[in-house]
Amino acid sequence: MKNITIAIDGPSGAGKSTSASALAERLQLAHLDTGAMYRALAAALLQDGLDPSDPDQVLAHLNHYDLSVDFEGADQHTLVNGIDRSADLYTSQVSRAASDVSRYSQVRAYLVAIQRKLAESQSFILDGRDIGTVVLPDADIKFFLTASPETRARRRWSELQARGERLGLEEVLADIEARDYQDSHRADSPLKCADDAHVIDSSELSFDQVLDQMLTLIQAAGLELVP
Repeated sequence: MKNITIAIDGPSGAGKSTSASALAERLQLAHLDTGAMYRALAAALLQDGLDPSDPDQVLAHLNHYDLSVDFEGADQHTLVNGIDRSADLYTSQVSRAASDVSRYSQVRAYLVAIQRKLAESQSFILDGRDIGTVVLPDADIKFFLTASPETRARRRWSELQARGERLGLEEVLADIEARDYQDSHRADSPLKCADDAHVIDSSELSFDQVLDQMLTLIQAAGLELVP
């Protein structure tokens, strides 16, 4: 049976990973959060005292980092040099550092190769910034999940509050807007919507409504995955 690949792209805070996880559970497919790979590398660089915004430092040390992904049931564990970084990924500092390291072509080439190899091994849902345009341009179905910056900032602010990070909403919005600009203007694999992607703006939608739209479109594509 042919492996099925589903690509979900979109800007920071659009709900890609949450939607991809729920979709994977519903369809009984594996889910690869590619953003977690950039975050794990960024977390390792920060712990080692390196500056993720300095390309000379990052690229001089890149070959010191062996990144791998393991799955325990539906849970993704992203490891760097055998150390599970999954608990370190969602601080505001790591988010900014991940956006920095994602600009570098050598970093992207290294991680994209891992992502493609995983996608060849079995059916997968992958979410990130460039899945439908670069990683898997021939994915069976593509989604571009977005929302207004203000909506995304409120969601991210709530997540950070729950984790004990006391950032102001205006600061989170400024960070979202800065990441949007950096992600969409980087020279290598900028964030953009694939021509054949289904765009879903979740600004005024509930989580269940987003999921229902995705399932309906998958079924309409004839992938025969929806139970």
